[in-house]
Amino acid sequence: MFTLSNFYKSKQWYNLVSQLKLERVSDDGILYCEHCGKPIIKAYDCIGHHIKELTDSNVNDYEISLNPENVMLIHFKCHNQIHERWGYEKPKQVYLVYGPPCSGKTTWVRNNAGRDDLVLDIDSIWECISVNDRYIKPNRLKTNVFMVRDCILDMIKTRCGKWKNAFIIGGYPLRGDRERLEQLIGCQPIFINESREVCIARAKSNDWVKYIDDWFRDFAI
Repeated sequence: MFTLSNFYKSKQWYNLVSQLKLERVSDDGILYCEHCGKPIIKAYDCIGHHIKELTDSNVNDYEISLNPENVMLIHFKCHNQIHERWGYEKPKQVYLVYGPPCSGKTTWVRNNAGRDDLVLDIDSIWECISVNDRYIKPNRLKTNVFMVRDCILDMIKTRCGKWKNAFIIGGYPLRGDRERLEQLIGCQPIFINESREVCIARAKSNDWVKYIDDWFRDFAI
């Protein structure tokens, strides 16, 4: 039996969306958003949206939840706009946005999060509580940074506050760390998948290159 919170992490839903992506690619080889009509460039920017709203009472009715005719493939941002426009009162959604340094995680969140969404970005916490530039992380501040992070994580875990969506941004190269966070917080993973070469081209110093190399060394799908 599914609930709204675990349905979107199920193999059945993942397999359905993957199959629809293959079937709905146009003749020019591009998958177009079925809401705004623009190309969906990145795989992680494609969301399966139920035309007939999914609820706790119909999530186990597969003629609704797993019916291809009831699913649109749209941009992540378009998905949020649809819910705003029609006033859907969906449960708080939490997304784990992970990937290598300089892959564009923070940029993606800034482009997709709304004004009422909560964002936890540990790199921004380092900047917020010090005068240092991004990625400069003195050991003497580590305890304070992690305490701020854990406080916000606890708010997300307990769904404290009136925010709509929450985005947790981090590298998380180790699969075990991601899985523990998914179980603890109840979040959906979004992998910002960029190559090492692209990330290094965006790096602003040799220190950043080291962080990138460390991430790719440790990464496990």
